[in-house]
Amino acid sequence: MKFSCEKIVLQNAINTASRAVSTKSSIPALEGLLLLCQNGTLTVSGYNMQIGIRTRIEADVAEEGEIVLNARLFGDIIRRLPDDTVSFRCDEKMTVHLCCGDADFDIMALSAADFPELPEVEEKYSVSLPEKTLKAMIQQTSFAVSTNESRPVHMGSLFEIGDEGLTVVSVDGFRLALRREPLERIAGGAFSFVAPGTALNEVEKICEDIEELVHITLGERHILFEVGNTELICRRLEGDFLDYKNAIPRRNPIGVVVETKAMLESLERVSVVISEKLKSPVRCLFEEDRVTLSAKTANGDARDVCRIAGDGGALEIGFNNRYLMDALRYAPADAVKIELNTSISPAILVPVDGEEHFLYMVLPVRLKAQ
Repeated sequence: MKFSCEKIVLQNAINTASRAVSTKSSIPALEGLLLLCQNGTLTVSGYNMQIGIRTRIEADVAEEGEIVLNARLFGDIIRRLPDDTVSFRCDEKMTVHLCCGDADFDIMALSAADFPELPEVEEKYSVSLPEKTLKAMIQQTSFAVSTNESRPVHMGSLFEIGDEGLTVVSVDGFRLALRREPLERIAGGAFSFVAPGTALNEVEKICEDIEELVHITLGERHILFEVGNTELICRRLEGDFLDYKNAIPRRNPIGVVVETKAMLESLERVSVVISEKLKSPVRCLFEEDRVTLSAKTANGDARDVCRIAGDGGALEIGFNNRYLMDALRYAPADAVKIELNTSISPAILVPVDGEEHFLYMVLPVRLKAQ
């Protein structure tokens, strides 16, 4: 096996594929990257039995072949090489000779036969949307993905493709995040699936803020995300996802409008007295044109006032400060409408007007009488 290519291009491919490499495994090949030289292309693959990533780059291939190299060692070497053309040669004794500029290395490779095959995804349904759109949708919902292993299906995000476009929903038992975007064309009718949160975080990192299309293919057991020259394959999560449409109460008598940034800053100020050791809900007293936020712990008392539009009817409601801040931080709008009902009903955050392309639901915390 023999090829040469630009150092920066190879380094980017290694960084991308390494996201799916096991840091510790009883199978040494799973701690490695599979390098395949074929038809003037170098394919670099990583696979940890949950997520597989393969990325293709152009290379000057003199001799075709495939081998496995330890991902950490190979990545460290390439990163430290000068910005020049990397020459790569592997002999029949599985010794790899790397040289770039005045630097050269000899390292041992593993047989490609030891590397497990990435799953094939047979097309059942597919959908395409711009990279920047998918990136934003994942970013604005993934914070609400559950980390509780007792409900594995909620450790991912629900993707629903239908007449309304693409809807992505994440839920963790305390809050819900929903983003919706129209799609130009849907081939094969409506479908839905749950993708693991860990895989979606990697998809978000691979996607760029560009209009190029991402192709999502749904198979019997796996999902394939094709982003440019990179493919990510992951298992679908099975099980009954929350019936979110019936879980969101929308007949709320109170509706106030807040500036996202101003409310977030007020929450951050009163949260100074709250810590991991000293937890406390943030009390929110919604009155006419203002909401008073307060928190009290052994660290001290904090109080702040945020201006709002509307009348909260003197409703006092408590929230986990982090959950409410996350909803405001990721809401893609300068102002949001907060819908409220009682002190034990969820708060709903939606756009002030126009199309409801996002919705956040935060469950309240019961307040003790002061």
